[in-house]
Amino acid sequence: MRLVILGGTGSGKGTQTKALSAHYQIRSISTGSILRDGIASGTELGKKAQPYLEKGGLVPDELMIEFIKQRLLKSDASKGWILEGYPRTAFQAEELDFLLKKLDQKLDSAIYLKVSESIMKERALNRGLADDQPELIQRRLQAFQDFTVPIVEYYQYRGYLLNIDGELSPEAVTDKIIFQL
Repeated sequence: MRLVILGGTGSGKGTQTKALSAHYQIRSISTGSILRDGIASGTELGKKAQPYLEKGGLVPDELMIEFIKQRLLKSDASKGWILEGYPRTAFQAEELDFLLKKLDQKLDSAIYLKVSESIMKERALNRGLADDQPELIQRRLQAFQDFTVPIVEYYQYRGYLLNIDGELSPEAVTDKIIFQL
């Protein structure tokens, strides 16, 4: 199974990625982790991405596409995966389709966790991550409106979209996703 999970900051993408990865026994791939690992290990891609993350912005499409390509080519992703936090632009969604075609893979579903902005802010602030500062959270929320909403529309048009109420308890969200997949 190959899945994409979409939602704003604090929408529960990480929680649901872990639950679905365990349930379906597929590799979870978090773009946040990929980026943090790339920066921490000093890779060339990581060095290029670091200034964008420090400002709370989105890493440019070209860099993210390369991060994802490198990750999906690893052997542990060959039997299935769930992408958390990618794609973040309509261009990335199209590029993911092209990449999957080259890899002879197919996306099964794009899961959209619908959560209000106030809940996203509250959850992000409560996580306690270093990059969850109020001003950075606000920038990510604006980026979500600008970039992620068109991706939701893209996947809806393509027939891959699964809309889920992300304000329910984590267990209820997981159950709804599994039931609807």
